[in-house]
Amino acid sequence: MASSAKKRAVGSGTNPEESEDSSGEDEGGSGEDSGASEGEINEEVIVDFEAHAISHNDFNGIKKLLQQLFLKAHVNTSEMTDVIIQQNHVGSVIRQAEVPEDSDGEEDLDEVFGFISMLNLTERKGVQCVEEVKELIMDQCEKSCPHSVAEQLEQILNDTSKPVGFLLSERFINVPPQIALPLHTQLQEEMAEAQRTNKPSGKCHFCLMISKTCREAAKSVSARGAPKDELLFVNAEEEFFYEQATVKFNYSVQEEADSVLSGRWSFDDVPMKPLRTVMLIPADRIPSVMEKLKEYLTV
Repeated sequence: MASSAKKRAVGSGTNPEESEDSSGEDEGGSGEDSGASEGEINEEVIVDFEAHAISHNDFNGIKKLLQQLFLKAHVNTSEMTDVIIQQNHVGSVIRQAEVPEDSDGEEDLDEVFGFISMLNLTERKGVQCVEEVKELIMDQCEKSCPHSVAEQLEQILNDTSKPVGFLLSERFINVPPQIALPLHTQLQEEMAEAQRTNKPSGKCHFCLMISKTCREAAKSVSARGAPKDELLFVNAEEEFFYEQATVKFNYSVQEEADSVLSGRWSFDDVPMKPLRTVMLIPADRIPSVMEKLKEYLTV
């Protein structure tokens, strides 16, 4: 196994390279071949994953996962990736633990299957990608929520005395949710250490998330505080963050998704509408979320 300053086994699951998310996501890729191969893969490939400290070698992998989250939104994902790498004392990337002996040897051991990080939006005020994220969230909030909610969110984002952390937890769709427990546990420990040593992304009073979700296309598109049972979370564990959020709203990304992905949004043959769900969770509620993660994701 490759050595790293931070390495630990965190779970196993089907190979993300066979996942729906991995096709058509490469920069400049048209996804034309994905339709031909769809349905041809019937074999489940079991792989083990490890979490590593983030390094410069992870740039392309992290950027691809950020693009999966933001799609065509006006957010500089290259700059955001650079910031995530610069503050690698907080966060981890997921890589395959080892190559099976019977493999053809073509696997990229440095391939990123997922990552987790926390960007302190208050500390990074003025950084282009941070301001773009805040603008995106505020624009969607003003379209979806009462004026009082938009005012509340804007005040929180601009209050320098109570920092807001932007939690990013992205992975390929076939990486199992059990992997989230050790990643989030490690992240909380790293943030506590960052606070103790006065490093960036330490103490945060609020946790902000943008979660990939979907809903039956036939359902009403009302974005305001949608019932939890109407939403399907691509990262299943993020439902526990949703339960603790004091501000939450949804917005559609159906027109932003490329043709390959938008044609596959179905669940048990029920057409689904792809969404993004914004959640603001007070930091003092994160321990409750962690307890839920431990209860439901402990193997």
